[in-house]
Amino acid sequence: MKKAIQFLKKDPVLAISGLAAVITMFLVHPSPNYISYIDLRVIVLLFCLMVTVAGLRKTGLFDAMAKTLLAKTKTLRQVVLILMLLCFFSAMAVTNDVALLTFVPFAVLVLQRMGKTRWLPYTVVLQAAAANLGSMLTPVGNPQNLFLYSAYGFTAGEFFAVTLPFWLLSLVLLCLLCLPVKGAAANSDAAQQGAASEGSPRLPGAPQTEKGARVEQKGLLFYALLFVLCLLTVFRVLHYGILLLLLLAAVLVFDRTILKQADYGLLATFLCFFIFVGNLGEIEAVRDLLIRALEDREFWLSVGLSQVISNVPAAVLLAGFTDAGRELLLGVNVGGLGTLIASLASLIAFRLYGASEGAEKGRFLLLFTVVNVALLVVLCIFCLLTAL
Repeated sequence: MKKAIQFLKKDPVLAISGLAAVITMFLVHPSPNYISYIDLRVIVLLFCLMVTVAGLRKTGLFDAMAKTLLAKTKTLRQVVLILMLLCFFSAMAVTNDVALLTFVPFAVLVLQRMGKTRWLPYTVVLQAAAANLGSMLTPVGNPQNLFLYSAYGFTAGEFFAVTLPFWLLSLVLLCLLCLPVKGAAANSDAAQQGAASEGSPRLPGAPQTEKGARVEQKGLLFYALLFVLCLLTVFRVLHYGILLLLLLAAVLVFDRTILKQADYGLLATFLCFFIFVGNLGEIEAVRDLLIRALEDREFWLSVGLSQVISNVPAAVLLAGFTDAGRELLLGVNVGGLGTLIASLASLIAFRLYGASEGAEKGRFLLLFTVVNVALLVVLCIFCLLTAL
């Protein structure tokens, strides 16, 4: 019982999805048909992207980028703006989770060294929102985008036509949210020292960067090539089976330890939800009920459900019962705002901030709620105005 409680605390989404899958197995007995539930392409792509991005992070690329940009800042507002934009733009390529794992600890160090910790909770709140909203633009920005891009067979043009307007509006809103930040001229030396430090708090299992902000050139070239192969697979130029074989062969020779950095809990969560949703689809009464409930309400239901179970599970659950891919894509991305659990990336930001010295968790949660609800309301109004 004690171990079960510890597991639930460590990865509640995996625990709940696993329980849901097991319960539905009593209603739809296990059979070879279960194999058809699982989208192997999504699982393989997620795994390959996790490994590749962990490798890029290990090269020190992101720390070097941050150090270079922050060295040019003159005011505290500029520092916060840069820390936010680093999450916003990097999330498009390396996922919202990785952007936060990389730049939240960096923000903690920089603001602590500058003696500006009063602004730290607000900065991390902006980083969390930036990672979630910045990641919405591309199919590889977050797990739900990757899944929906595959599930609905979007072309690149169709996908960007849906996400680009909301992404641009989000960028403007986040920049405006930096305006309240006030303070004396930033100490660029402190910012640079933050990039070179190793003492930042990290989640267990997060890949460590090399000492200092130097980039390991050989590793960068290797993982950049793997990332290009991942993109070719996302856009259906390369078969996912070929990608998996190439990546495993290359990584086993070059750096097999990086395989430990993949988020196997997230992969298992996807597998459990595939089984859960597949079984629900086999129960006629449940299938008909969900289809009727979703009709013409895909955006709003996906936003609402994301607040309760987070946006990745919401995407996997609802996609099996509606053809409205555009509305669902926007709903689960906009729905990543709001509650702390609406996006697992936000939980990562909270845990990283909470591990910092003198963390004010209550103040963080208050600021998080105010900022996220405000952004959620504005983006929902934008949806109404654009006649979604």
